[in-house]
Amino acid sequence: MKLKHLTFLFLALCLFFSCKKNETSKATIKQDLLIDLTKLSNEIGQFQKLVNANSSQKEILEQFKKSRLFYKKVEWAIEYFVPETARFMNGPALDEMELEENRSFEPHGFQVMEEMIYPEYEIENKENLIRELNIFQANIKQLQSTFEVIAISDDYVLDAIQQNVFRVTTLGITGFDSPILQSSILEAGESLIVIPASLEKINFNNKSLAELKKLASKAQKYCQENNNFNAFNRAIFITEYLNPISKKIKAFQKEENIKNVKKSSPLKPTIEILFDKEAFDVNAFVLSEEYNFTKEKAVLGEKLFYDKSLSKNNDRSCATCHHPEKAFTDGLKTNVSLTGINLPRNTPTLTYASLQNAQFWDMRQLDLEKQSVDVIQNKDEMHGSMQNIHAKILVDNDYVKLFKKAYPKTLKPEAWQIQNAIASYVRFLNSFDSRFDEYMRGNKNVLNNQEIEGMNLFMGKAKCATCHFTPLFNGTVPPSYSKTEHEVIGTPNEASGKTLSPDKGRYLYNKMPQLVGAFKTPTVRNVAVTAPYMHNGVFKTLEEVVSFYNKGGGQGLGYEVENQTLPFDKLNLTIKEEQDLVAFMKTLTDKKYQ
Repeated sequence: MKLKHLTFLFLALCLFFSCKKNETSKATIKQDLLIDLTKLSNEIGQFQKLVNANSSQKEILEQFKKSRLFYKKVEWAIEYFVPETARFMNGPALDEMELEENRSFEPHGFQVMEEMIYPEYEIENKENLIRELNIFQANIKQLQSTFEVIAISDDYVLDAIQQNVFRVTTLGITGFDSPILQSSILEAGESLIVIPASLEKINFNNKSLAELKKLASKAQKYCQENNNFNAFNRAIFITEYLNPISKKIKAFQKEENIKNVKKSSPLKPTIEILFDKEAFDVNAFVLSEEYNFTKEKAVLGEKLFYDKSLSKNNDRSCATCHHPEKAFTDGLKTNVSLTGINLPRNTPTLTYASLQNAQFWDMRQLDLEKQSVDVIQNKDEMHGSMQNIHAKILVDNDYVKLFKKAYPKTLKPEAWQIQNAIASYVRFLNSFDSRFDEYMRGNKNVLNNQEIEGMNLFMGKAKCATCHFTPLFNGTVPPSYSKTEHEVIGTPNEASGKTLSPDKGRYLYNKMPQLVGAFKTPTVRNVAVTAPYMHNGVFKTLEEVVSFYNKGGGQGLGYEVENQTLPFDKLNLTIKEEQDLVAFMKTLTDKKYQ
């Protein structure tokens, strides 16, 4: 009996001190965040004093940079725990739109201030700058109030830190959050150095922590010694610093036996690096659990995809306009109607279409199920009837067997399953096996010097990756990948560039002035085999596309595109750089299309 009591007492004491240690750990992380937010507030306060005192642009600019560096110390927590506030602290200087309610919100934060003070600070911007700084201070107070009351457990800390590494990879070093000043490189180093400092609060003696400290320190040093934005070697930085840091965080998690956070996310919690072959979960983009992908559904969907009886006249299938050998495009300038008339838009690739939250160029449908119905019932495309198709399937024994395998819980095929099966086939079309993918996973010999230079340009000077986000290379915004963006780039109506395309894009469905000429940002994966390009197929070659962007898009060509989201300044790419960029984009071709 005494032994029992002693054992119980020992276990109780262990549990007590274990809980105390864990509570202290969490409290320390929280305390550090609150201290850093106070420091950030002080830096913004100093910024306010300089503006109020009409200080020189140099002084104001240096304080701006210093403030941003302080923000990077806490960004990992702000973006993860309070993303709605983060958007108005360091989000793009573009209106935030809520299309469901047909309203928009003006942007705030560092990027808005950046435009006010760089390249020149005009005194007439003083009042607006002070207003922005006051809003920023109010946001800091809101963050402090939030962090004082929320619980911050070890699993959420790990998840937030891993997300931050992915943020640096996809947004930080591409200039996404410092598009004009291009101060991103030093800031990337600051974002990484806080990782071991946060993890040591969980367990100071963890064996992976020492290696993580060395990696983070070397990464910061690399950023400090190579802080020229255009010259920065992102290929080296990702493969030799960011990927190893990501792996060490995962090792730390396993050693500490910290569970994965349960959440609906396109990024699987088991991945070691962002470029793992199975990194993305297509089920994160489905309507509900019963719509989840299975191989049986994809087999059924493939049969439906090639079945011409889905069209009114039994003469056209999905594959008529989406050819497998062309990465499921048709090679035409624009699609052709049932009557042979050219339609206004180009046929987009279906590869990687499942990893976005909007379908069609104008983003009028949010998921692949609705996309398939839209096409099948469109009088110009297939002119079919879902009701008639369902009736045919119910009396087709081959189909009934396939439906039973794909949907074993239902007695007979249901109408929604037709859409879901076709969508499941499209969800099967993501390979992630291009030469770029191999390189990112460690095969350093698979890309040549020109292609690596092109990668650095894509993610740097050419600013491609600020819209075509790595590694999906579409407009689905990392690291949460929960929202797909549109862009207004001012596409010409003809290759000569004499007039602007009259297609109003997303504006046709959401009557907001910001959306005139807005189109979904498509993936650049498999772009070498999906010509011609743009929503209207205006460019036949990648060289023409790169030239258009190099000139600054529609505004650069002289069009009146007041709402252009693409920077309209020239990129000043040399002919060699344009060639390198094209060479890199060709490395994004999946093996089956090479």
